[in-house]
Amino acid sequence: MRRLLATAAVLSLAVVLGAPAGAAPRVLWPGVTYELGVQFTPRGPVAIHVLRGPRPGGLTTLEPVLSNDTVVERETLTSMQRRLASQATAAGVNGDYFTFATGRPSGVLMREGGLVTPPNAERASAGITTDGRLEVRRASFVGSWRGLGGNRVVRSLNAPPTADGSALYTDRYGPATPPLPGSVALVLFPFPAPTPEVDLVAPAVELRAGGGAVPIPAGGAVLLARGQSAAALTAETAVGATVTVRLSLRPTWPGVLSAFGGGPQLVRDGVPLYRSGEKFTTRQLGPRAPRSAVGQLADGRVVLVAVDGRQPGYSVGLTSFELAQALVRLGAVTGIGLDSGGSTTMAFDGRLLNRPSDGRERSISTGVMLLYRGVFAPEPPALVSPNGDGVAESPGLGYRIVRPSSVTITMRAPGSAAPLTSTASQLPGTYPVPFPPTGGAPGPGKWSLEVSAVDDVGQASAITRTFVVDDTLGFLRVPRLRAVPPQGREISLTWRLSRAARASVTVLDETGKLVRRLLGGARLPAGEQRVVWDGLGANRRRLAGRYTVRVVVASEVARSELTAPIVLRRAAEPGKR
Repeated sequence: MRRLLATAAVLSLAVVLGAPAGAAPRVLWPGVTYELGVQFTPRGPVAIHVLRGPRPGGLTTLEPVLSNDTVVERETLTSMQRRLASQATAAGVNGDYFTFATGRPSGVLMREGGLVTPPNAERASAGITTDGRLEVRRASFVGSWRGLGGNRVVRSLNAPPTADGSALYTDRYGPATPPLPGSVALVLFPFPAPTPEVDLVAPAVELRAGGGAVPIPAGGAVLLARGQSAAALTAETAVGATVTVRLSLRPTWPGVLSAFGGGPQLVRDGVPLYRSGEKFTTRQLGPRAPRSAVGQLADGRVVLVAVDGRQPGYSVGLTSFELAQALVRLGAVTGIGLDSGGSTTMAFDGRLLNRPSDGRERSISTGVMLLYRGVFAPEPPALVSPNGDGVAESPGLGYRIVRPSSVTITMRAPGSAAPLTSTASQLPGTYPVPFPPTGGAPGPGKWSLEVSAVDDVGQASAITRTFVVDDTLGFLRVPRLRAVPPQGREISLTWRLSRAARASVTVLDETGKLVRRLLGGARLPAGEQRVVWDGLGANRRRLAGRYTVRVVVASEVARSELTAPIVLRRAAEPGKR
């Protein structure tokens, strides 16, 4: 059984594009909202999920997230967010394309200025600068190492070397290098943060031959070489000596704090791009499919988009160019596509927002997320009904902080001039807020929880959550299964009202379509209520299958509803087998 504040289930495309509409965007935390829109096209509806955030910086940043915090392996987007919860509240989409077998991203990944994987020179990369700009460009990777001789080329980063080449594996790759017969490995420890365009000087602590997997020490790295490069690594390095590694992007990319791969570039200077000249097949870009993207508006705000697809009747998806047009309609002046198809995912605080086309969430390589490091209070139910029926009895209030903070909690009750306020110093963690704050029964009406915090580095943040307390409707009782003969049968539906209210009772099928109206807005007194249904549809024919009984009431306090499932089957007619 569910209790809901009556709202529209699906918003129109006008909501997504910022036009006036009746339903407000859902506020996830200050400055970040989520909207679901639907576009009706000749080929079918398209569901578009949009996250809007501020210019990256301060308490809300835009960052790539690596699955399991390693290059190898994969993880779902919701799992990434749950893993990060002690560090930040997250909302975002799937990231770069990746290799299914290993989970390695296909393009660049840079975090906090450190390079994890190099860019794909044949596709676009996106960088977030220190001043919060989203820059989309093509870049390539060049690397080198130098021991006792001259500079030697590093062709790969956290990926196997070529037959005569060398590769650098950092501790972000995973616990060990992959086994590679005939290779030679040099262990470097400690190894500096892999910042591009900087000489990374590290002592050599072990030289190992044999081609087996080599453990990568935390805070260290491994140079792995094959063929002629393996001979050079053996001849030009020595345990105890230092090795200098340099990782570079061409052209150089100054001021970039983090970066992620994807493609193609969708928007440039406010214009949707039909062709970007990147290495993608027509099959990847042309069909209508689930798709993800990120863009930035002229004022610095960002939008993250996930389009559901491959689900006829719900959402058929978009082509790559149609996605570019959607970004422009959202106001983007620059934008880039991300991995698509079954990888397309959008989530908030560890919960899915979209409907992946696989029917379940896929494990992926990276995510692109808005990360918030201020005080966060989860959304309470829109309506709380503490009447003892076991449905939405409590708002489950609480808050989460990621740094030591001075936290002030203010609870505002309806009709109360004096809010209840308390302040305390708290360590990072999750804390419950009792409700009602003083015990006893909470009064009906609109309540609010305000939580503000100042952390140990002086950053101030605040969040407000509101909810309505209304115990008018409760104790809906609907039989779970009934066999219905051709002429129908009596099915009793009961509920209780604590105060007078107008009520309607309807029956909906599995798609949400109305099949029978049993009560249409009659004003009822407080007390036990009963409606009898004969199990037939509006056309007086028997129904069979799964249905939902929906009771909606409007009182002086609020408008609320309860729903309950019922399964109907056709009973055999008398005298027939």
